[in-house]
Amino acid sequence: MVWRVPLRYGGVFKAHVPWQRNGGASIADALESKPEKRSKGGNGMTTQNGAELPERESMDFDVVIVGAGPAGLAAAIRIKQIATEAGEDYSVVVVEKGADIGAHILSGAVIDPGGLDALLPAWREDADCPLKTQVTEDQFLFLGPGGGIRLPNFAMPKLMNNHGNYIGSLGEVARWLAPQAEALGVEIYPGFAAAEVLHDDEGRVLGIATGDMGVDREGNPGPNFTRGMELRGKYTLFAEGARGHLTKQLIRKFDLDAGREPQKYGIGIKEVWEISPEQHRPGLVQHSFGWPLDNRTGGGSWLYHYGENLVSVGFVIHLNYENPTLSPFDEMQRFKTHPMIAPTFEGGKRIGYGARAIVEGGWQSVPKLAFPGGCLVGDAAGFVNVPRIKGSHNAIHSGMLCAEHLVSALREGRANDELASYDAAWRSSAVGEDLKPVRNVKPLWSKFGTLLGIGLGGLDMWMNQLFKSSFFGTMSHGKPDHATLKPIDQVKHLSYPRPDGVLTFDKLSSVFLSNTNHEEEQPCHLTLKDSSIPIAQNLPKYGEPARLYCPAGVYEVVYDDEVKKTNPRFVINAQNCVHCKTCDIKDPAQNINWVTPEGGGGPVYPNM
Repeated sequence: MVWRVPLRYGGVFKAHVPWQRNGGASIADALESKPEKRSKGGNGMTTQNGAELPERESMDFDVVIVGAGPAGLAAAIRIKQIATEAGEDYSVVVVEKGADIGAHILSGAVIDPGGLDALLPAWREDADCPLKTQVTEDQFLFLGPGGGIRLPNFAMPKLMNNHGNYIGSLGEVARWLAPQAEALGVEIYPGFAAAEVLHDDEGRVLGIATGDMGVDREGNPGPNFTRGMELRGKYTLFAEGARGHLTKQLIRKFDLDAGREPQKYGIGIKEVWEISPEQHRPGLVQHSFGWPLDNRTGGGSWLYHYGENLVSVGFVIHLNYENPTLSPFDEMQRFKTHPMIAPTFEGGKRIGYGARAIVEGGWQSVPKLAFPGGCLVGDAAGFVNVPRIKGSHNAIHSGMLCAEHLVSALREGRANDELASYDAAWRSSAVGEDLKPVRNVKPLWSKFGTLLGIGLGGLDMWMNQLFKSSFFGTMSHGKPDHATLKPIDQVKHLSYPRPDGVLTFDKLSSVFLSNTNHEEEQPCHLTLKDSSIPIAQNLPKYGEPARLYCPAGVYEVVYDDEVKKTNPRFVINAQNCVHCKTCDIKDPAQNINWVTPEGGGGPVYPNM
């Protein structure tokens, strides 16, 4: 295995992000300004090469929240709302690994306002709220190679209706929510990655430690080394989004997925275009399924018109696909060439690109949400409604629900125990009411393919709408996504046309638009449990699918002689990682482990 940072992806564009953390303050600044919270953390440590590290400084809070997305910010806001109404005060801190709030958030997004209505009922009256475009037209398309049909809206269950929803950027929504939280007294620190969960001797969660900064590639302190901080809380909420690396550890440690179905995922690839006014139809929402995917491969598209001549176009591929020669990135590019889709982009310009894993397991895959000292909220818990392609409303609802049970515990003088009442409450909450009626759509699609599976899924949603029951009960998902690939000698080898640079593009130019950057002199955050597996096992059996499923060109197989294919080597271009987590999910050997790089690294999405 080789790790390198390729010069061909060099150059960093710093996007303007209109939000500053606490006037530009850092956690270190907070330590100086609040000495009453300052203390020494755990014992000093040594590096893998024996170098001694200083003890961490620590700060104590009532609540520590990991992730400043809609779930984490909603939880923080709701805790402070409850406290303010009762004349109480609870200290709340939110840490975010992105360089700025919203920098790592990617979503379609057509947003169900139910969550915001519950959290901030007067949000529509706030001129700064970025949600300005209401849905005015809803279209569902089935695409074939040369044409397609529009499905009648009356055939769709009521829950699939998007009227009353809003089109916009979820990252911009998070940037708008952050000052709402700060105004209530929440401390928010972007650019600081939660790298470690803190436990006591009994295993209870005590908080998190942020990652060390200035560590060299060998893991030793460099000239600009700064030790991470310990943020200790009576309760710690994990709002990391899909496949969070700390969430994954917690699920394993506390056996949170016992008795649940395997979590399922998709990879969502998104572009933002500025199109000609003649092509722009503000409020139009289009979803499609079918071409360019075959019947055995699940997925679909979105096309949302919003703002000033903006279009969000995206493609989701379910990660239980079977063909190791499939490239989700290139399927997205092919989709845009369809004769019913391509005219939208005539005369337009692509201005944004990104990718992110999406949780798809739904009702039967949600893990246990509470454990000693902490909880899971939002996408970390798996609260996406798959047929609606929506999760932000459930993220907000779950953050609020958790906050209410957490404050009740604090009022009782509890700390670092299990909020079992939160875990018991979600299925009868707004989140459960949203997820239960659609619980069989994904397994039906996977079992029967696109045509029959979607038809049966639609029938099942109608049954749930009309009779609150299902012919199918609650179906199983079957295999986890990493176990679904067929050997390369058993599949049709897919090939993709060269991009034209006008409508279709390569990964190189796409990653540039994501504003992705990582500090080069740091350990690779894409770790291999066994460095021999990519070449010794994955290459002969699957053609090493990482080089194709990664939407950012992170993984390559290079040869001394490209014609004769001699001396293959596995190359990791970690600098280009957009933090989508697909590799951590889909690698057939489960050999790739995504861990957090230095805080502030990764994409800087201004409007995704």
